[in-house]
Amino acid sequence: MPGTRLRAAAAATLLAFGAGCASSTLIRTSPSGAKISIDGQAVGNTPYLMKDTKIMGSTTHVKLALEGYETSEIFIYRSEEFQPGACLGGVLVTVPFLWLMGYKPEHSYELVPLRPPAPPPAPPPAAPASST
Repeated sequence: MPGTRLRAAAAATLLAFGAGCASSTLIRTSPSGAKISIDGQAVGNTPYLMKDTKIMGSTTHVKLALEGYETSEIFIYRSEEFQPGACLGGVLVTVPFLWLMGYKPEHSYELVPLRPPAPPPAPPPAAPASST
């Protein structure tokens, strides 16, 4: 059955191609609950599962904000971990080699508390009264 084999090969190629293109990473903060923006767009709170189909070498700008803590801006690079699905798809179709590398499974960030403002300096002591 050549038609059945051809359809099975096409389905396997599409599956390998689709599995190889997507990559995901879990973004965590300590403490959790930070608002997260990805490439300038608010997407939710931490912990957050980020998924995309950007090509290898792409950069994702992540902003983490939590009241009482410094805002953190970080970059996650799509070149952190080998993606075997993309390698298999690349052998079959060539194009998935663009997605050969993906994200680490997890990224964790420690948020830094804001420092309270310094108290104003104490006034200088009063000079003793002089008697003449």
